Amino acid sequence: MSSQDALILDGLTKRYGDFTAVRDVSLRVPEGSIYGFLGPNGAGKTTTIRMVLDIVKPTSGTLSVLGQPTAMAVRERIGYLPEEKGLYKKMKAWAVIAYFARLKGVSGKEAKQRAHELLERYGLGAFADKKVETLSKGMGQKVQVLASIAHKPDLVILDEPFSGLDPSNQQVMEDVISDLNKAGSTIIFSTHVMSHAERICDRILLIAKAEMVFDGTIEQAKALIPRLVRIGGVEASRLRSLPGVGDVMPSEESPGVFEVVVADGHDPQEILRACMREGIELSSFESGEPTLHDVFLHLVGDDAKVAAYR
Repeated sequence: MSSQDALILDGLTKRYGDFTAVRDVSLRVPEGSIYGFLGPNGAGKTTTIRMVLDIVKPTSGTLSVLGQPTAMAVRERIGYLPEEKGLYKKMKAWAVIAYFARLKGVSGKEAKQRAHELLERYGLGAFADKKVETLSKGMGQKVQVLASIAHKPDLVILDEPFSGLDPSNQQVMEDVISDLNKAGSTIIFSTHVMSHAERICDRILLIAKAEMVFDGTIEQAKALIPRLVRIGGVEASRLRSLPGVGDVMPSEESPGVFEVVVADGHDPQEILRACMREGIELSSFESGEPTLHDVFLHLVGDDAKVAAYR
């Protein structure tokens, strides 16, 4: 595949009567990337995915999926895990995976081989001949994920793939996504859990109240919020006089500790060095990178910020 965008959305909007589920979403997902659709429950992530897959028609806007105006034209190159999970309970695990692979054009012999290989690779080899109804919820969800990728799709779309999984199986899910990406697939997945996206995504879309709040890399997202350091053992007035110090706020959690906003263009270590030069003895100094969860709270938890992005 040539280097281009696997998915392009331009002004995508979906309305149901007076209710707007998604409003004016535009983005590009580069081929070979891992792209997260992030946001709180009910934000519009699933509706966006369903428009991409031609399950529901957009009210307005256009899209391109693997170079085509509709996903139906390239459906055999797409793998999809829906938010509503469900399997044929009387079928054996390997048979479910092979069945879905055959629906996407894989021969019977190869579909069975791929099913067993996938089950073995992701820790379910011993359960290949077990009926789905005998598997645990986590095992069943892994089987459904493997069924959605057994045909080696170019584009994989996973709607809330981590939902309902214990920490061990969540790690397996991250491994599946990473392995698919290394094999050349473009991955899009939705989630409301920021930690998964922070670990594995190249780019993210943050959506809230049906609208885009952010589209870009993790680093670009983190750059949207000011860096903070937590400093104890010094008066606020002395902190405010130091270079690199922006706002100074008392910590709500730790008496005697101040949360200091690092001014643009400065580094937290500059503040620490300034304290040492001034002979200021500190009881504590904590500096850390903002997390994607911090960005989420900063953007989605503040209506003014959301409105400013429109």
